[in-house]
Amino acid sequence: MCGISGIIQFHPSESTGAREELLARTRKMTDMLSHRGPDGEGFWISESGYASFGHRRLSIIDLSAAAGQPMHLKNRYTIVCNGELYNYLELREDLKKEGYHFQTQSDTEVLLCAYDFFGEDCLKHFDGMFAFAIWDDLEKTLFAARDRFGEKPFYYSFNEKEFCFGSERKALWANAIQKKINYPLLLNFLVLGQTETPLDKTINYYQGLYSLPPAHFIKVFIQDASLQMQQYWDCNKEGHIKISDSDAIERFRHLFAVSVKRRLRSDVRLGTSLSGGLDSSSVVAMMRKLQSDNPGIESFSAVFPGFQKDESSYIGMMSQAMGLENFQISPKVDDFIREFEKLCYYQEEPFSSSNIYVQYKVYESAVSRGVKVLLDGQGADETLAGYSKYLHWYLQELIRRKVRSFPSALRSIRSNKQDLRWGWKNYLAAFFPAQTAIRLEKRELKKLKAQPDIHPEFKEQWLDRQTLFKPMVLKLNDMLYFNSFQSGLEELLRFADRNSMAHGAEIRLPFISHELVEFAFELPSQLKIREGWTKWILRKAMENELPEDITWRKDKIGFESPQKAWMENKHMQEFIHEAKRKLVNEKILRGEVLSKKIQPHDVHAAENFDWRYLVAAGCMAANGPV
Repeated sequence: MCGISGIIQFHPSESTGAREELLARTRKMTDMLSHRGPDGEGFWISESGYASFGHRRLSIIDLSAAAGQPMHLKNRYTIVCNGELYNYLELREDLKKEGYHFQTQSDTEVLLCAYDFFGEDCLKHFDGMFAFAIWDDLEKTLFAARDRFGEKPFYYSFNEKEFCFGSERKALWANAIQKKINYPLLLNFLVLGQTETPLDKTINYYQGLYSLPPAHFIKVFIQDASLQMQQYWDCNKEGHIKISDSDAIERFRHLFAVSVKRRLRSDVRLGTSLSGGLDSSSVVAMMRKLQSDNPGIESFSAVFPGFQKDESSYIGMMSQAMGLENFQISPKVDDFIREFEKLCYYQEEPFSSSNIYVQYKVYESAVSRGVKVLLDGQGADETLAGYSKYLHWYLQELIRRKVRSFPSALRSIRSNKQDLRWGWKNYLAAFFPAQTAIRLEKRELKKLKAQPDIHPEFKEQWLDRQTLFKPMVLKLNDMLYFNSFQSGLEELLRFADRNSMAHGAEIRLPFISHELVEFAFELPSQLKIREGWTKWILRKAMENELPEDITWRKDKIGFESPQKAWMENKHMQEFIHEAKRKLVNEKILRGEVLSKKIQPHDVHAAENFDWRYLVAAGCMAANGPV
């Protein structure tokens, strides 16, 4: 886990001064990523002057100096990598049989040798989270790739003179790339709470910079100063395997165990975050099962005594059942105000709620105790239908495909007291999915046009309906695919990456092993939602490992902060008012908003406008135009 940066020059100068300037620029870019790699740094320029790499190291596997980067192979390849290959031990043995000899115990060397042997097909062999760049000095090409889900970031800029890249945008800004906000995306965030463009994953919150999409690689060719991008993996959401309940549960349990086992590989102290919910508790339970000789797994939690959604009781239940050492924090509103600018600086773009700050503090707590690697439960909700909203699409699929099963499924959901509002519009959506998608897009467009706080000129100039997209949903998997690969999960992964790397910590997510996710998408919907329960197969797979009250929890929380109470605080209201004033001065908001009473909301409220104004102004101040 590290920070990487680099510059590829298409027409380099051979002068000593030019090389010194290139090194200085690379160092400046890399210095901006020092928080991602506090354990060391490295720099390299090719003899030809075409390529220059920088690396900040967070030492996790093979702590020796020999495993530092940039790393070289055969006087031909040079790599900088951010992330981990979880299956590097298995790949290492396979490559040894092919005649490879290794000088380190690192996964980076395995990755580089795999590229030498398999070429671009090496990506199909990796189980991991990564963003890396490899310079081929023989072919004079750059090969860069990003992991399947986008756990690790890779930003780049490209013009007729050079291609440059970095783990965070601030590295590219240090290379004189202009800071220019993508105002259509800002508008979407202010009104709809969205920061992503589902149909074009290269587009991001700042213009002039691009994001390499998840599951893609890019090639940069010196000869004609060109760039080629290609997707190397996709998840099939169409196929359903025929499998018994017992076989599916056992297969799921096996794949989950393999995923957790691989993510326990570390040469530094390792722990876990624990919210008390099903997902994080399942990770903890599997860790305990696989580490029976480890007397004290360290877990880290956020609690809010007196808050309606405080999870202290569930955290205590898990800690006692699993024999955990649990360390708890209780962030306060004054803490949030004091550290808000710093949080915006690390996140670089707007974030959806104050939960992001709570996560930031949990990771900080772990690092303060010397724990550099944390396993986390993210990803299960998007791939296994964990949110109550998925009940609608499950029922709509039953109406279309198995209408006889619909009445009993609806009764089960309602008798289980799940949050479900079902009416005639849902029936129409089931039989007219294309029209429903169009209607939902029009509804969002109407919200953008009608929001009264936005300055008319800003709205008129930057409203872009091409940034709006709603999928056509024929079955549950369609919506799970949309949230896992087009809009939803990648945003959560970005939050976790920036929050963890701000403290020099590494987050590992067992639920988004691609093998486990592929299996989940092959399963019929009734193995994900059954008898009114979401994530049914996970509950069944873990019911003998967890306390019953956690296995069959109905509520969905997860480090939720008392945001509404925070927004009612006098100092917080003053803070929000000042943020609104900044947006008014920029002619983003109308002046009349300054006389409107601030409306506090919980974290998931759809009309949480004042929160968005606060975050937008904060991110513009910390990372916006100079």
